[in-house]
Order: sequence, then C-alpha cells, then structure tokens
Amino acid sequence: MDIIEIATKAGMQVLVDARIGRETYHSVCGSLPALQRFADAVCAAMSEELPGAATKEEPRK
Repeated sequence: MDIIEIATKAGMQVLVDARIGRETYHSVCGSLPALQRFADAVCAAMSEELPGAATKEEPRK
C-alpha cells in the first residue's frame, strides 16, 4: 500500500518537508471530505490486502 499515492488520489496535498540522509519527511493537508476519502481508501486497501479480516463500519459524523 502506497500511503502517499492514496493521499494524493483522495485530494490531499502532499509536501516534502525535508530529506535527511536516506529519509524523506512529508506533510499532508486537505479538507475534511478529502480526509474521509483517504480513510475510506485506506480501509479498502486493507480489505484487499487482508481479505479474511472482519471490518466494522461505524456511522459517519
């Protein structure tokens, strides 16, 4: 799962803050609807990676 790609596809802005040695540090920002799309996409990706895992949906606020 490429978390940066998922954030970008959800409509979030991904910034590269720094590169120190081999490590790259990112910041991510976006709207609440983009955050919800990101969370939904991560849940979907986890379901694909772990098809036997049970998921519990909670009502959206």
